[in-house]
Amino acid sequence: MALSLHLFPGFVTGGKQSFAKPSAPSLSATFGNPRTVRMLTVVASSEQATETKKQAGRGIMKPRRVSPEMQAFLGGVSEIPRTQVLKEIWAYIKQNNLQDPANKKVIVCDEKLKKIFAGKDRIGFLEIAGLISPHFLK
Repeated sequence: MALSLHLFPGFVTGGKQSFAKPSAPSLSATFGNPRTVRMLTVVASSEQATETKKQAGRGIMKPRRVSPEMQAFLGGVSEIPRTQVLKEIWAYIKQNNLQDPANKKVIVCDEKLKKIFAGKDRIGFLEIAGLISPHFLK
């Protein structure tokens, strides 16, 4: 087994080999004229971005005005995110045991739910999102 001397010159001859990284080439050597190179600096304030996100919300997380029927169901809340409304409705359904025992995907509406679900007696759980849409005012 022969070792090539050009791969390990310091090791074979007993000399010292430097393992430091070679210096980076200058901008003019890499990009030509340094005047044409433009540097982009980005200043980001993570504190400001998180404060804005917490306050505003976006899409379904954004608080919206709700109809008087939905306000009555929620206990007088005038603005609330869509996600929170769904949580409140599901909590009410679970608390009052309104799921059909034979088919848990079906919700049996009481008088309070009939007001927000267009007067329907029974709805599927996938219908909830569509039935609450009219209650969010623009």
